[in-house]
Amino acid sequence: MTGKPLRILFVCVENANRSQMAQALATLYGGEYVEAFSAGSRPSGQVNPKAIAAMAELGYDLTTHTSKSLEAYNGVEMDAAITMGCGDVCPQVRAKHRYDWQIPDPRDLPAEEFRKVRDLIGQKVKEVLIELGVPSIRPA
Repeated sequence: MTGKPLRILFVCVENANRSQMAQALATLYGGEYVEAFSAGSRPSGQVNPKAIAAMAELGYDLTTHTSKSLEAYNGVEMDAAITMGCGDVCPQVRAKHRYDWQIPDPRDLPAEEFRKVRDLIGQKVKEVLIELGVPSIRPA
């Protein structure tokens, strides 16, 4: 891996749950080796309080995040663009690697089921960071 951090964009529809948690988990696990971003094709304008609570359990403050539009990243070069299996595409984002993860939308799930989705995202983030050559994955 070169000295530059990997630039990874996580995309879902609302940018309120899955992509926000993926961005946070990539930041937690990748540390200085990763520069993570998230966006939505139809951003809700807010981060789901359930996502904030789920990430707080892992020591990450998601209250500093905002729900952003995918348009902000059109034409931006990324090392990887990852969609959450929600039918979103990001053709105007330039990415060396593209992934589509089949992650269920946890928005309306009870807390325990929401955590299971968070943990699934965390596992997939770890796997992709290893695949992309991040030299040291921090445990949660």
